[in-house]
Amino acid sequence: MIFLSDKFLNWLEEFTPHLIAAAVIFLLGILLDKLVLKVMHKGLSMRRTDVTIHKFLTSVVHTVLLIIIIVMALSALQVPMSSIVATIGAAGLAIGLALQNSLSNVAGGFIILFSKPFKCGDYVKIGDSEGTVDAISILYTTLKTLENKMIFIPNGVVSQSTITNITADDKRRLELKFSISYNDDHNKAMAILREMLNDEPRVINEPDKPLVAVCEHGASAIILIMRVWIPTDAYWEIRYKFLKEAKERFDANGISIPFDQLDVHISK
Repeated sequence: MIFLSDKFLNWLEEFTPHLIAAAVIFLLGILLDKLVLKVMHKGLSMRRTDVTIHKFLTSVVHTVLLIIIIVMALSALQVPMSSIVATIGAAGLAIGLALQNSLSNVAGGFIILFSKPFKCGDYVKIGDSEGTVDAISILYTTLKTLENKMIFIPNGVVSQSTITNITADDKRRLELKFSISYNDDHNKAMAILREMLNDEPRVINEPDKPLVAVCEHGASAIILIMRVWIPTDAYWEIRYKFLKEAKERFDANGISIPFDQLDVHISK
């Protein structure tokens, strides 16, 4: 027992410097990682690098640095480099087979980064999910919904999905339909809508001028359509404003918005 105790103490005495060295390397590595990311953040910000690329590169560099720090710490513990390389190779193969989806997410992240279907701050629809792009990391694209919920979508799924970038352009076409009674003057109603458009300074006359027209003879009403280009960032504000003003102006001018109705003719 005394022999084993002495042997353990001798081993501990010899191993302690390596353990301390590994701990120092790991701690210094973590500090260096934070410093590199800070300098990287500052440099990319000064160069006004796109936020999407900024966040993605930061995520990749952070992951690579952690792997390097762990390898150096193991080397300080006198783990043979050949063993480390062999272990990493075997682990990489096993992890690669087990985490094929994760590797596809990494590849999907690079596809998103270089193809640029969207960037941070864009409002997009990806499959059945939609929201503002908050971040693109090495594995996930994060969307923030209008209800302030966070949606994490694997990059592999994103790269294979149909993506609708709603805010890709600085202008967007608004289309609204209004129902009026067959007994009302449709020309007067269209004039009211044109007047409403003229009173809105944010209306854009390119690529098409605003359109107001009769688009359908419905079962219970004449359907008027209004199409107009407006700034993307003011889309919802102007949409709600037009819906409210149209109702108020129609009421003020005796234009009614009818309920669905059905005429029944009884023959004797």
